[in-house]
Amino acid sequence: MSGDGADGAVRTGAGPGAAAAERRLHVLTPLRRAWVPIAATVGVVAQQGERVARWVGGLPGGLRALTVAGLVVVFGLYGFLSWWFTHYSVTDTELRIRTGLLFRRTAHIRLDRIQAVDVTRPLLARLAGVAKLRLDVIGTEAKDELAFLDEREAVALRAELLARAAGFAPAQAVAVGEAPERELLRVGPRDLAMSLVLTLGAWAALAAGLIVPVAVWWFSENLWATIATLLPFVGGVWTGTAGRFLTEYDWTVADSPDGLRLDHGLLDRAHETVPPGRVQSVKLVEPLLWRRRGWVRVELAVAGSKNGVLVPVAPRAAAGAVIARVLPGVDLTALDFSPSPRAGSRWVVPVWWKGYALAVSEDVFAARHGRLCRRTEIVPHAKMQSVRLTQGPWERARGVADVCVDTGANGTVTARLRPAAEAAELLHAQAARSRTSRASARPDRWMT
Repeated sequence: MSGDGADGAVRTGAGPGAAAAERRLHVLTPLRRAWVPIAATVGVVAQQGERVARWVGGLPGGLRALTVAGLVVVFGLYGFLSWWFTHYSVTDTELRIRTGLLFRRTAHIRLDRIQAVDVTRPLLARLAGVAKLRLDVIGTEAKDELAFLDEREAVALRAELLARAAGFAPAQAVAVGEAPERELLRVGPRDLAMSLVLTLGAWAALAAGLIVPVAVWWFSENLWATIATLLPFVGGVWTGTAGRFLTEYDWTVADSPDGLRLDHGLLDRAHETVPPGRVQSVKLVEPLLWRRRGWVRVELAVAGSKNGVLVPVAPRAAAGAVIARVLPGVDLTALDFSPSPRAGSRWVVPVWWKGYALAVSEDVFAARHGRLCRRTEIVPHAKMQSVRLTQGPWERARGVADVCVDTGANGTVTARLRPAAEAAELLHAQAARSRTSRASARPDRWMT
């Protein structure tokens, strides 16, 4: 279970809401739970390998077989008991999850604090016809989860939780069922693979992975040092290429009353939801080699959620249509960016100052930076938590300043190297826009 959170999941005491029938997880769950003691045993054997080998070698063959059988029984019994003592139930106001063999623990997850319910299907789970239900709760860092449920039961429970979070009565929530959806965008495998090939970061990691270990071997002639240097680069290349391809394969964005639904994954299939009204900022990423094709990557900052990607790669117009669903009324083509002034900026940040620009509309504050990989960050005025003006001694000497906007996702969007007078005026204007926008903002509710 996830860590404690004052606003989201409470771990002690009896929560409010009428009593509800308790349900168990899928009968295959004990197989997953049994891996905990198995992993612990393997760790002990790996650490005390020689002692274990001497001890096992001194046992008769029959006793060895009995020892293995005993371990299998213990592991299986642990998995069964952990499954048997795990229950969940849905009341009028909360989802309750009870776990624990010796020490009982109950998670009381308030339905009105749920901001996303994701269904994930790892490869082996898909073969077995089961799924994992993961919940994003406001005020908690990690996600609570129910693993595993029957696929149909997981989808039905997800629909019920979202309906109750939206304010439907219990009987109505069950009758509502899964909300309809309309596909907005699908990323084909060919475009995804080509986007990875045209990413300079992956090529840079590959080049470094070839050059640095060779240099270490050349100067040290130490095989272990060379391997230790090589492994991080191999991991970085995998994460940025094949690993990313497996995760973002067949990426689909669909619109529904409960938010934008994201389906993706080749081996492990994930079904995620972008919570309506909880998006704090949007980032457009445009690597250098993508610009000729007009491609962009769209990333999100959602308060209390780790769902960070909205669109892995898409034409700018298609990405703009999806962003318009996340940030209603925002038109990317209407944003008029003004670059940082040449007179003061070129002495503060030589060469790279040309990548800085700012655009402010009635709805959003947008800042751009980067030349090789251009990034544009967009913050709705209603999501601003604070606005600051910063100016170092060198910036004061050149007559420029930075305007920083803080969001509810612990992020900051900075408009760099603006003329000092413009920055001071922008500081007060943004504070006023934030107040008026929050007063007229849409409610952060499901299915509204």
